[in-house]
Amino acid sequence: MEEKSTWARLRWPIKAIILAIPIVGIGYWAFESGKFDGAAPKSATADTTQASSPTMASSNGSDEKRTFNYTPEKPVNGEYKGVVEVGASGFNSFVVNIDKEKRWEIVSKDFGKSFVYEGMATTADIRTGLKDYIGAMFDKGVKSKNIHFVISSGAQKEPKTAAISTELKKMGYVVNLVTAEQEGKLALKCVLPASYYDNSFVVDIGSGNTKISWIDGDVKSVEAPGAKYYEKELKDDAVYAQVKSSLEKLPAKKREICFIIGGVPYELAKQSRNGEERFTVLNNPEKYNTDKIKIKSGVNIYKAIKDATKCDTFVFDWDANFTIGFLLSVK
Repeated sequence: MEEKSTWARLRWPIKAIILAIPIVGIGYWAFESGKFDGAAPKSATADTTQASSPTMASSNGSDEKRTFNYTPEKPVNGEYKGVVEVGASGFNSFVVNIDKEKRWEIVSKDFGKSFVYEGMATTADIRTGLKDYIGAMFDKGVKSKNIHFVISSGAQKEPKTAAISTELKKMGYVVNLVTAEQEGKLALKCVLPASYYDNSFVVDIGSGNTKISWIDGDVKSVEAPGAKYYEKELKDDAVYAQVKSSLEKLPAKKREICFIIGGVPYELAKQSRNGEERFTVLNNPEKYNTDKIKIKSGVNIYKAIKDATKCDTFVFDWDANFTIGFLLSVK
């Protein structure tokens, strides 16, 4: 009886100790992992937000979503101006509010409006179509004197572009022809924030050519093949090497961030844009898989730029175009 009584007295304390073992273990795991007080786990990646403004932030994980937080100054007592890029297969047009300090914001934008070309078989058709198109800009508050037309370097050899240019001149408009070097410099004027002059560069990947620009005393610009290089029977490896070679002149201190625009970057940014954000940080080139040859070729150019510069931040600006840089240069 005495032995049974002793066991009866000890049975519940022993059970309590056994039950407490896993509880203590859980408590130790929670403390070590940071779960106990809501802190991040010790194994979590450090915060990558930059202290400077604009800032770059990223979340943990292999498919992290990175953001570029920058808000340009809005124009004060600005004036509406319009610019149309006449291309080989359509128009890009922008109505922009610009003030005397060259601060600007987009009022409206239209990319790749190929409908302007539909049914334009004769000069009369072209004239009628252009009048309708210009009239739409009038409706947005742009004065006739503030509408400008620009023909890019890659579109100047297209027969239909020449016909449109001729009709515009007959209607009293000045048609501005720009070289690839000028396009690169105008892109920089539009895209690159002043606070990033010292450490960043600009890339514009077009169909006919790629423009790379930066500031080193004045604006420097170099040209490389465009995303439709396959039409010239150029091979991927050769273009990759040529693009890398074109970046040899880019100073090392200018390679921290790349502001990138153009048709292919536009298509890439569409895949990860968050709502209506102004700036989208592109994923690494190897993240993009496509069967479209133009996009694939553009990604090859993008990869060459990334490999040559070791830059890991490519920021696409949804409102920017080299033709807006042209507007900013008009006195």
